[in-house]
Parts: sequence; C-alpha cells; structure tokens
Amino acid sequence: MDSQSVISTLNDLIETCKDGEYGFRMCAEKASSPNLASLLGRHADECQAAARELQQCVVQLGETPDTSGSVTGALHRGWVAVRSVLSSYDDEALLAECERGEDTAVAAYRKALEKPLPETLRAVVERQYLGARRNHDQVRSLRGPAH
Repeated sequence: MDSQSVISTLNDLIETCKDGEYGFRMCAEKASSPNLASLLGRHADECQAAARELQQCVVQLGETPDTSGSVTGALHRGWVAVRSVLSSYDDEALLAECERGEDTAVAAYRKALEKPLPETLRAVVERQYLGARRNHDQVRSLRGPAH
C-alpha cells in the first residue's frame, strides 16, 4: 500500500473519530441522566484521543493530518441537534443516535482493516476498532433488549 493511500485511510479514520467525539459530546450535554452524561463524555474523550493518535501517525509519515470531521459527520451532527430538540432530550433517542454513530465508526474501521496497512499502523487501527466496538456494544446494552 503506497504512502498516500495509508495517509488517506488514516485521515478517513480521523474524520470518523472527530465525528464520534462531536456526537458523543452533544449527546452527553443533552442527557438527562448524570451517569449517562458521564459515560457519553468519556466516550467523546476516547474518540478525541483516538483522533490525536491517528493524527500523530500521519505526522510521523511526514504529512499534515485531517483536523475536521466529514460531510457525513456534519449531517450526523445536524441530525443529533434536530433529534435532540424533537425528542425533548430523551435519553433513549440519544442512545439510539450514539449507536447509529458507532455503527458508522465500526464500519469505517472494518474498511480500513481490509487494506494492507503497515503492521505498526494495523495494530493501532485494530486496537481502536475494538474500542469502537466496545462503545457500540455498551450503548446498545443501555438501550435494552428490545433494540
């Protein structure tokens, strides 16, 4: 895999992390349960740390990393805001949106792992992929068995 393809893949994941950070942070601010707000805030921090780690990988490859979210993420952020208002900040709706966002993140990591990344980067991406799956599964379990 050539250097530009690796950087493009990492930048795509950085966008995904930034989108996740924003989504979790917005939902944490809207959550009525202090415990849920705290959990979502921690997930936002994890996404932020993952983006920073990926940005550092891009810098180590001699390039400038992406610092913003994606167009899809902008739509997701807009949906979070609208959904939050329409649902009167209902925690169930916030959890559903967080789960949807993590579905997107898990898919982005799976796509990246299908590529022939250098082993050192593959290890970073695999570890972060497991974190995204953990976040997804935790949010899903909070929604209950009916979902």
